[in-house]
Amino acid sequence: MTIRSIRFDPSPPLHPDAATTVHEWYQDRTGAFSAGFWASAPSEIEVSYDEDEFCVLVEGTVELTDASGHTETFHAGQSFVIPSGFKGVWKSVTAVRKFYVVHLPVAPAADPKAAPTLPDAAADLAGT
Repeated sequence: MTIRSIRFDPSPPLHPDAATTVHEWYQDRTGAFSAGFWASAPSEIEVSYDEDEFCVLVEGTVELTDASGHTETFHAGQSFVIPSGFKGVWKSVTAVRKFYVVHLPVAPAADPKAAPTLPDAAADLAGT
């Protein structure tokens, strides 16, 4: 296996006609692990995470409110993890840019001979 580094571009281009921009810079062979860049205009969306996500805010302010109403606020320069199973609201208080790393846990298959399936990471990332 060849080892290569992946350098995150601190200022990737944003899509001018889209509310969000996603640049996936890496995904492993299984699709269970990926990393990239995400940006959003100010917005508020309901989220439901099947994946674990590590976020590094490069710009902006984010409020995460869980299903019980508890809110955490994060600012540029801060990092945080959103665990698999989190349900709530992601609010981009200002324009946001973040680097992300996502891991999709694989649940044990009901049939030990059956291959596990993975959720669609790209669709989840587009909404977070």
